[in-house]
Amino acid sequence: QVQLVESGGGFVQPGDSLRLSCAASGRTFSPRAMGWFRQAPGKEREYVAVIRWSAGNTYYADSVKGRFTISRDKSKNTLTLQMNTLTPEDTGVYYCAADPTIILSSMFEPRHYRYWGQGTQVTVSS
Repeated sequence: QVQLVESGGGFVQPGDSLRLSCAASGRTFSPRAMGWFRQAPGKEREYVAVIRWSAGNTYYADSVKGRFTISRDKSKNTLTLQMNTLTPEDTGVYYCAADPTIILSSMFEPRHYRYWGQGTQVTVSS
């Protein structure tokens, strides 16, 4: 059984930065990919950034490209999302997700991920 625990959310002003972390545990944790997704009130959960666990290839939604950076530490089984120049549109609950068998074409769709964290709230407001 894999457990994911996010941390690092908070209330910030536009233009500020936040760093989210996701700690993974489980006897046989070996994902093919991990990702960050977010859900704003009244909206569906959406893809933010994904990383292929072994190779380290990264992918970003257009809305965050150039502002967010996803990274992973394989030795510590942690996933990080550095978020810069935050805007009110970045507000939402941020979830980390992992899957051991996901294929490349499915990495950007939340429904294909088996394991999820509980989420951490990010609020950007002046």
